[in-house]
Amino acid sequence: MLPKVVIFNYFIWLFSIHGTCLAIKHPVILIPGDGGSQIEAKLDKPSVVHYLCDKKTVDYSNIWLNLELLVPYVIDCLIDNMRLIYDNNTRTTYSPPGVDIRVAGWGNATAVEYIDPSLTSFGAYFKTIGNALVSVGLERDVSIRGAPYDFRRAPNENAEFFIKLKTLTEETYAQNNNTPVVFIVHSMGGCMSLQFLRNQTQEWKDKHIRALVSLAGAWGGAVKALKVFAVGDDLGVYVLSGSVLKAEQITSPSLAWLLPSPFFWKPDDVLVQTEKTNFTISNYKSFFEGINYITGYEMWQDIRKYKDFGPPGVEVHCLHGSTVTTVEKLVYGPGKFPDKYPDIKYGNGDGTVNMRSLEGCVYWATMQKQKVYHQVFPGADHMTILHDERVMDYISQLMEKL
Repeated sequence: MLPKVVIFNYFIWLFSIHGTCLAIKHPVILIPGDGGSQIEAKLDKPSVVHYLCDKKTVDYSNIWLNLELLVPYVIDCLIDNMRLIYDNNTRTTYSPPGVDIRVAGWGNATAVEYIDPSLTSFGAYFKTIGNALVSVGLERDVSIRGAPYDFRRAPNENAEFFIKLKTLTEETYAQNNNTPVVFIVHSMGGCMSLQFLRNQTQEWKDKHIRALVSLAGAWGGAVKALKVFAVGDDLGVYVLSGSVLKAEQITSPSLAWLLPSPFFWKPDDVLVQTEKTNFTISNYKSFFEGINYITGYEMWQDIRKYKDFGPPGVEVHCLHGSTVTTVEKLVYGPGKFPDKYPDIKYGNGDGTVNMRSLEGCVYWATMQKQKVYHQVFPGADHMTILHDERVMDYISQLMEKL
């Protein structure tokens, strides 16, 4: 039998060589924000909006994000298939006749690393973060999982997602040696995660969740959501028209969910200024009547209770950008509201979410016993934060320390 000292020295040597392999790594679930999931559709439509549109398809095919659909005329097909129809009686939405929608890739890392399933750089989403996680010892689809969802809908229509997320968390925990999971979330994915965590028992969270890492969390909404309701958004693609895309964008209840929150804006903070009326969080109904889209207010009524802002009850790492011009107010000159494009007044934020909303997480420091870490990355905008080297370093170092 070998002397005990020899056996001891052998294990010291073994650990020095293979220490990183033996160390426990916390698995990660990636939760995307608005627009961050792959959407597929199967069609059997009674009619189409353009002769270039498919009326019937044999199987499901990707429509979001598919570059081939983001071209003139053909984009009308995308808009018609992605739009939702609001039912005042059920207070829910449904797809147009003959359009069957599903979210692709549940549990798979690649499904959220790329919005475009062809894996092109244009559609890269969580890809850089996925690479960073692999570099510290995690494995895709084993210790790196993806939790995509129908981002068009708000929590009131995403009950199935929350059920599946709990199962995925428990499954990921179990298959990684009963190791608590880290949620890495982006934008509205932070809000979805908050809703999920606040509905779990503290005992469950203490067992299954190690930390919540939020990137550009839209905790209190954004004035940009009002801009989209008013004039649409071109998604940062110069060949697209915001006014054209608006027809689909404003049908999403999640857009109403992202309206500026009463927890972060004062009742007299002017968000939309017109010749006759100034609109604030106190008179959203008048705003939607003014733009002739009262459905937007109905959706706001449906989701208001989900704007409640309590702590998640887990350790939080809140990362976001700053010093990027961000929509602060819409100003309509005489005779411009609601049909003309407004002047935009800008303030501090990450280009999409206002600073007061991004910083919402700091309030949790006094509301929960779990630690809240807050880090600002000047110049990182709402999307580039997903690829920012400073953020990748933070995440890599965090995963090594946890």
